[in-house]
Amino acid sequence: MMHLLTSPEAWAALLTLTALEIVLGIDNVIFISVIVARIPKQQAHRARQIGLALALVFRIILLSVLVWLIGLTAPVFSFAGFDFSWRDLILIGGGLFLIAKATHEIHGEVEADEGEGEEKSAGNAFFWVIVQIVIIDIVFSLDSIITAIGMAQDIEIMVAAVVIACLIMYISSGPVSRFVAEHPTTKMLALAFLVLIGVALVADGFHFHIPRGYIYFAIAFSAAVEFFNVLAKRNRKKASKPSA
Repeated sequence: MMHLLTSPEAWAALLTLTALEIVLGIDNVIFISVIVARIPKQQAHRARQIGLALALVFRIILLSVLVWLIGLTAPVFSFAGFDFSWRDLILIGGGLFLIAKATHEIHGEVEADEGEGEEKSAGNAFFWVIVQIVIIDIVFSLDSIITAIGMAQDIEIMVAAVVIACLIMYISSGPVSRFVAEHPTTKMLALAFLVLIGVALVADGFHFHIPRGYIYFAIAFSAAVEFFNVLAKRNRKKASKPSA
């Protein structure tokens, strides 16, 4: 352990891996922010806490079973010229879940369907939100930890990077969720991001890798445009108010 604390290579690996884990965690934060928007504010706060705690737990568990995790990348069957591993199947299933969920939410927004949450009890709605967060936590955790294994050799560095990234996700999830709740147009944008991420996961499952840099650039560019739209709308509202 001491040699890691005094090794420049170890610190460089930690910083690099932490930055990558934070970027990979953006998907998690966006999904949780969108999914908790339909439940009451107090429950939404609890759901965010539970969801991000589970994200950390799943990542630590996966790190503790590295041999089993690496085994998930071994092909289990072939179809139409593709070799599929358990990792591929999990990514495909998770991507399809994201696409279906985001499409369902977009349909609800377009149709102005606000009654869905009222039809279910608050307890059932909260439980269903947690179930969905658990499903997507598993998918994102798997992708995140396999990336970590490829970048670092020491389990201590991997665990430290994952814990730091999850703490930053926890800190940022509240402001992101509030912003999404206060600006409905950003929710539609976030749902479009989830469709994009879902397509990327499915493509990865079929061994067609879409460089994440392209996806994150598209997300950053769209988010910047939406930020300026929100800012312009706020300034127009201020300008339209009669001066005292």
